Amino acid sequence: MGSSARLRPYMNDNGPLILDGGLATELEAQGFKLQGDPLWSARLLHTDPQAIREAHYRFLLSGADVITTATYQASISGFIKHLDVSSERARELLMSGVHLAKESVDRFVSDTRPAGPRRPLVAGSVGPYGAFLLDGSEYTGDYAAEMSVEGFKVWHRPQIECLAAAGVDLVAFETIPSLKEAQALLELLREFPNTNAWLSFSCRRLTSCPRPASGWAADIRRRCVQRRGADCEQIHAAGCRRGELLLPGAAGAAAGLCRIPAHRRQLGGVPQQWRGLGL
Repeated sequence: MGSSARLRPYMNDNGPLILDGGLATELEAQGFKLQGDPLWSARLLHTDPQAIREAHYRFLLSGADVITTATYQASISGFIKHLDVSSERARELLMSGVHLAKESVDRFVSDTRPAGPRRPLVAGSVGPYGAFLLDGSEYTGDYAAEMSVEGFKVWHRPQIECLAAAGVDLVAFETIPSLKEAQALLELLREFPNTNAWLSFSCRRLTSCPRPASGWAADIRRRCVQRRGADCEQIHAAGCRRGELLLPGAAGAAAGLCRIPAHRRQLGGVPQQWRGLGL
């Protein structure tokens, strides 16, 4: 069954789609020390893949319809630099993120035998380029001024190639803080016509989120049918507003748009260190 066929039961259903929780948060609750690690939870693809399987499985038992792979901060360059592995091994590790998630879904389906056509989906997580830089710019998008659209495409292409080759149900472009990078991802997705994706934004201000009438966002609007979820207009300006767009591949999955609030926290002066502002 192709990815669009697996997506269709969810997109034809007007009910909510339940995503999993924070994978790194769950792993840290199990005793793993991930704060400050340049690979974050992706390191466990190399050191403890069973821990990732078990975390995915717990999310599924809790009712998740979608589990995201442990690849948000994974890249070919990052694995080579921080694990001292070959390019081929780095690609294998990226693909293993999908394999582990699919194995967890298979186990869940075998153990629980859920009724109906809906089978949990695996979303291949792709973080922004700034996540590789380890300087906190993944939350600000400041790096975009020195990058071109083509440069972003060159950076992200290997990750998407690995996730698609591993048979992911869709790609999750997560917390993208730059419209230029989002434009590059939209263009890059056209190179993978059988791959569906969603795109989420991380915005410093309410006014910095893309509007349907602006530039490339208008192209998304032409391709996507909007479905609005919880539209939170009252989030504090220091917090974060995330908009998620489901981008259909050529196979013709339905598309959707929702906006969801994130925790009102603010990035401090140290990368990966947060100060809370309350809910």
